[in-house]
Amino acid sequence: MQRVDVTGEPVPITARIGSLVNPLLDQLPSYQSLLYRRKSSTSKPKRRGSSRNRLGSFGSGKSGVNTITKYEERQNGQTLQRPVRELPRTMAEKRTDRDQRLKQDQKLSRWTQRRRSTHRYLKRLREDAQERLNSLVLWRGDIHLIEGMFGTGILSYFSFLRFLVMLNLLIFLLMFSFVMLPIIIAPHTEGNITYNQADGSKCSVYPNSARRGLVIFHEHITDLLSGGGFLEQTYLFYGYYKVDAVRFPWFNYNLALAYLLVTIAYILLSLIWIVKRSASGFKRNLIQDVDRFQSFCNKVFAGWDFCITNENAGKLKRSSLLYELKVNLEEERIKQKIADRSRTEKCRIYAIRLILNIFVIAVLAACFYSIYWATIFSQKAQLDQKKENFMVDLIYEYLPSIVITLANFITPLLFCLIINFEDYSPAFEIRFTLMRCVFMRLTSIGVLLFSLWSQITKCKDGPCDCGYNHLLYSCWETRVGQEMYKLTVFDFIIIAAVTIFVEFPRKLIVNYCNCRLAQWWGQQEFAIPQNVLEIVYGQTICWIGTFYCPLLPAICTIKYFFIFYIKKVSLMNNCRPATRPFRASSSNFFFLVVLLIGLALACLPVLVGIAQINCSQACGPFVNYTVSWEVVPRTVSELPIGIRSLLFALASEACAVSLFVITCLVMFYVIALAGAHKRVINQLREQLVLEGRDKRFLIEKLCQAQKPPTVWSSPSQPQPRTSRDSRGSRGSSRSPSYHTSFSSNYNDAMFLAHAPPHSSTHV
Repeated sequence: MQRVDVTGEPVPITARIGSLVNPLLDQLPSYQSLLYRRKSSTSKPKRRGSSRNRLGSFGSGKSGVNTITKYEERQNGQTLQRPVRELPRTMAEKRTDRDQRLKQDQKLSRWTQRRRSTHRYLKRLREDAQERLNSLVLWRGDIHLIEGMFGTGILSYFSFLRFLVMLNLLIFLLMFSFVMLPIIIAPHTEGNITYNQADGSKCSVYPNSARRGLVIFHEHITDLLSGGGFLEQTYLFYGYYKVDAVRFPWFNYNLALAYLLVTIAYILLSLIWIVKRSASGFKRNLIQDVDRFQSFCNKVFAGWDFCITNENAGKLKRSSLLYELKVNLEEERIKQKIADRSRTEKCRIYAIRLILNIFVIAVLAACFYSIYWATIFSQKAQLDQKKENFMVDLIYEYLPSIVITLANFITPLLFCLIINFEDYSPAFEIRFTLMRCVFMRLTSIGVLLFSLWSQITKCKDGPCDCGYNHLLYSCWETRVGQEMYKLTVFDFIIIAAVTIFVEFPRKLIVNYCNCRLAQWWGQQEFAIPQNVLEIVYGQTICWIGTFYCPLLPAICTIKYFFIFYIKKVSLMNNCRPATRPFRASSSNFFFLVVLLIGLALACLPVLVGIAQINCSQACGPFVNYTVSWEVVPRTVSELPIGIRSLLFALASEACAVSLFVITCLVMFYVIALAGAHKRVINQLREQLVLEGRDKRFLIEKLCQAQKPPTVWSSPSQPQPRTSRDSRGSRGSSRSPSYHTSFSSNYNDAMFLAHAPPHSSTHV
């Protein structure tokens, strides 16, 4: 723990060991900086008193020796606890240490020896299990290969893709275990499934959409791509789960309650997982962004992995470090360029940015208007049921998806072109382009859902009798699920088609065509903003559609699994490293923030569908309820009185206010703790800087001591001494002070005492 004096300043180690201090150590920059701060912050009598207090409190040799002894004992204890193979020593020293440990173990009792051997065995077993689990991580080798060839920026995209695969797999397991599995196993476990029967009202009519008679092959393809026909009455969509309860011999399973709770559970699970990963990424981003010079030192002096023995692995590691250094240097160059701008240049850049942002807003408004009318036209064409031919019917089915995909394909290219004229740093270009694309893609989903719900909740003759337009949408949840299904399928088709029919031919043209246009076009670059937005867009659709299409997470898991290999093959064969590399430490965090925005947007339509819009009376598990949320209060009313009273108390205003107050107190405590940690970190950074200056000062003194003695030209006529030597001799005869401690080398002393923040002493 760092000691401070009575003024609150940190005391250097040389001032805390009293009897061990010599005059040379009193000249260290850390000690001189401490004296200088005292002179400027306290009066003369108080300064003398604080100096005496420092020497009296911390200057005794006994206290210094005790501190060093405790530190050495703690280090020796940690060394004894570590295995011999992990100690940073030579093989001979390790053998000697092992023999000493064996001799010490022989002096112990049998019970102690057995306990230590058991502890070592369990620790080794745990390490082996952890190593084997790490080897089973999905795409571990592929991701390491990508990191070495293309840097950590592109690595962050593939790691992000792997995270979404695992997240969707977990969501699918939740939906399958609590919604589908009880229906599947009930007939095999003497269970009884009770279905919701139609009450004969006009709201409970659900016509069968399966094709009858002779079915043409292309109609099956249409059903497979649109989710209609034979797929509509399957486990894939909401309308199939028209189950009131599943009665097992030992308990009754409320499927409607399970369906709603699993929906809330997968949203909360996604939120917790994303926040957890964002917090770890934010800590790494904060550490790397505070001191860029420290990042350089870490990469240059501690970035290499000396365990690498394979030549290919060494090349991959070298190229990875090279890319990261390029990123840091590029950002430093941009920052210097921004700092050197004149007022006229700043005004010109701000005017250009304003005009371009107005243009971007106009483009977004045009895209949203096109999506709205495409959705309305598509719904009317499908409800008319006029079959023309296979391609026209398929275009009507996919018209909203086509318009959204075209908008999502054109606008990122336009944004990437515009961002070049706005003159931002590479990292900020990535973020700002990503935010524009996020707004475009995610808002387009909102416009699509708004268009659908404007058709679902509107009737020709005024208010709808069933709470929704039952004539056009007898099961509106299934229709929404079909739209989400079509968006997912079409998104995957577009990604695969662009890779096969755009990126691969482009590479062939660039490699085998010598015309100027082909060479100017160049080889494809792996555009991280567009690729990240593709999977964030798809994941947002998955979150929205899981309530209406329970098997959609499984489809998205398979989709992302194939996208990984499609993107990897395209990256290895069709793409080249980016001409403007960027640092991925902040990108990982920013990708998760964008995903969190997508989750927040996905929660809005799901919550509106659960709590506001009336449930379909012809399909689904909520046939007996007005809205889906009604199942919760009805289930609570059937509970015993004690549990019901407890739940009502937890949901009361008094409990809410108490929870809010406790949350505020915890938040204030965390803020205060963070402020204290920040101050400690700043003190430790200052201490690191002072230690670096101390090392440099001692090295200079050592070099001066190793110089050969001065050669006299003649015994009778000695060579005149320089002003530096005279200052050094005069300075050595006086007691050291802040102005004379570096008198042997005035320029270097001033540099050490007032080093710039980006100097080489920041280690």
